[in-house]
Amino acid sequence: MSDSPERVKLSKEEKDRRFQAELMPVLDPLYNFAYRLTLDEDDANDLVQETYLKAYRFFEYFEPGTNAKAWLFRILKNSFINDFRKKSKQPAKVDYSEIEGYYNPDDVEAEGEIGASSSDMRQQSARDLIGDEVASALNSLPVDFRTVIILCDLEGFTYEEMAKVLDIPIGTVRSRLHRARNFLKDKLEKYAQSMGYGNDAIDDETELTEAENN
Repeated sequence: MSDSPERVKLSKEEKDRRFQAELMPVLDPLYNFAYRLTLDEDDANDLVQETYLKAYRFFEYFEPGTNAKAWLFRILKNSFINDFRKKSKQPAKVDYSEIEGYYNPDDVEAEGEIGASSSDMRQQSARDLIGDEVASALNSLPVDFRTVIILCDLEGFTYEEMAKVLDIPIGTVRSRLHRARNFLKDKLEKYAQSMGYGNDAIDDETELTEAENN
């Protein structure tokens, strides 16, 4: 789990204290990652539980001062591939709110306010539809492409951290992320065209995170 693991013997009290302090704060993003991989609440909870059990078992190999979030995400990713991927269900449940909030940071704050114009309401409705489609498009990507989008654009990992989490070279990370974003953009462009919208808004949405990571 570490690139050069060296087991450090800890007392149970010290192990429990450090485990609580260093790994438990990652619980929420870890669950979000699990849910976006499995698209099922029960599977996500089981995956997180298994991840923490493995992390506790091998906690002596965790290097203090390193990225605890990346370490846990790597364990969870491996558990998903080994144990959950085969049986993972793909229900029609989508975590719209978090993904929409990320891809649509400029949502109209005045929605629902008295005196809002019908034009503003139509614009907001259009953005909501596109936000839902972003979530659906993301969830429809093959899991390897969905994973790099999640790690980079939603969780903010660097390319180096993603390479360690996924056990692939940085060049592969960049290539896979580029292809994933293109797939996502293509899906959203087709949706926008079917709804009678131009491509400018979709380009802004999909290129936002590329600018942030350059």
